[in-house]
Amino acid sequence: DEARDFFDRFAAEEVANPLVLRLLDQTRSRLETLERIGLGYLTLDREARTLSSGEGRRLALATALGSGLVNTLYVLDEPSVGLHPRDVARLIATIAGLRDAGNSVVVVEHDEAILRAADWLVDIGPGAGESGGRILYQGSPEGVGAVETSATGAFLSGRSRAVVPTTRRVPKGRLVLRGASGRNLRDLDVAFPLGVLCVVTGVSGSGKSTLIDETLHPALLKAIKGESIAALPYRDLSGFETLADVVLIDQSPIGRSSRSNPVTYLKAFDEIRKTFAATHEAKTRNFNASKFSFNVEGGRCGVCEGNGDLTIDMQFLADVRMRCPECQGSRYRPEVLEVKYAGKTIAEVLDLTVREAFGFFRNKPKVQARLRPLMDVGLDYLRLGQSASTLSGGEAQRLKLAGFLASSPAALTRAARGPKTLFLLDEPTTGLHPQDVLKLNETLTRLLDLGHSLIIVEHRAEILKAADWIIDLGPEAGREGGSIVAEGTPETVARTDTHTGRAVNQMLFGGSE
Repeated sequence: DEARDFFDRFAAEEVANPLVLRLLDQTRSRLETLERIGLGYLTLDREARTLSSGEGRRLALATALGSGLVNTLYVLDEPSVGLHPRDVARLIATIAGLRDAGNSVVVVEHDEAILRAADWLVDIGPGAGESGGRILYQGSPEGVGAVETSATGAFLSGRSRAVVPTTRRVPKGRLVLRGASGRNLRDLDVAFPLGVLCVVTGVSGSGKSTLIDETLHPALLKAIKGESIAALPYRDLSGFETLADVVLIDQSPIGRSSRSNPVTYLKAFDEIRKTFAATHEAKTRNFNASKFSFNVEGGRCGVCEGNGDLTIDMQFLADVRMRCPECQGSRYRPEVLEVKYAGKTIAEVLDLTVREAFGFFRNKPKVQARLRPLMDVGLDYLRLGQSASTLSGGEAQRLKLAGFLASSPAALTRAARGPKTLFLLDEPTTGLHPQDVLKLNETLTRLLDLGHSLIIVEHRAEILKAADWIIDLGPEAGREGGSIVAEGTPETVARTDTHTGRAVNQMLFGGSE
């Protein structure tokens, strides 16, 4: 914003050199584009690696906008990620500008405002994974509501909505952070209620991740565990005495190895291998559970070492991956694949989706107990052996949440009686359809019912409606943000004249209050 003002003043002066004039016009045009898509708060020397995923996508969009192309097809994959409802309106105007300039725009999206703004809607479903892949509807957004099998139609028509709780949970203490002043935070004193669903929201760039990920989380690690992790400046932290642990569930990858996958992460693979080792065929051959592992020598393919593929070093070009010619991608030796449980080999089981595997192991409650959390967080379409490196940030985050919930019922019961854990989540609804967000809400409720605490950085209506307490940062982004502009129950925040307040008012009261 400041750079644009500077060059505007410079352009207002008399510049005779036509080359300088042309450079000025191009510079101002690019800065105006950044401002138009809500990135005016970024400093020009900001390192790209420090940008959030949503900021990175909008920066790429700004590059496309600045090119001035026409008759071009743009394909945008969830450009609303990380955007506050106020910023989504700006994004819609930007996309409409691309269209009006003579381009075609295809957007993969779940945000209700963007769906309603579309000229043409293509709805795919009805479910995920094997249950999806069919065109349920294509036409104007108004017509999808008539398709009974469409989850999108159910939400746009109002048949399916997040239910507003009749009562809000009462806090069981407060965690107080004083003097937070990192980056754009303005010496904040923040009281986070414990034992409830606390949502930290605000326009993009208002300081949410700075407050939670870079200040509160390392401060809690130092206070609770004695870990010395660099935190952005703060003065004091109190109220953490009732907490036994703090867990940050962010969107970082869960593993870079192709052998890391959902079932190994949730330790469901241990039970699956025991199941195969208990078969008559395995006992006859004296195969133990480790024989069915692709992480250790014995049963795995000796050529690809259990990866299923080989990486070819292309020197100055990018590496090339090819299916292993020995095991044909199965990961195992031939003798291991001769052992079957209920008619399937271990390789065929790893190729099942979570939902398919849940039904396949209907007589194995220990396996089902490990898989159920994946279904609870909307990941039932993943394949058991799917490489963790192929998961999106949102999928990785929900998989981490499922990892905690995959504990045995007895362990969760013991945890409910003992000291509590504070979970910090950074936009867990990334990539989720509204129907999947409702499933996620149920999962979060399970954690709260066990006495744990949740602080979530989020913008989605379904989460804001379910919140017990909202902390709204703003009023704008960058140097104009970093302050608490509203806090309280959703009903309280809805009556404030802030960007979030107006959005919550529309969600709860239809904008009538």
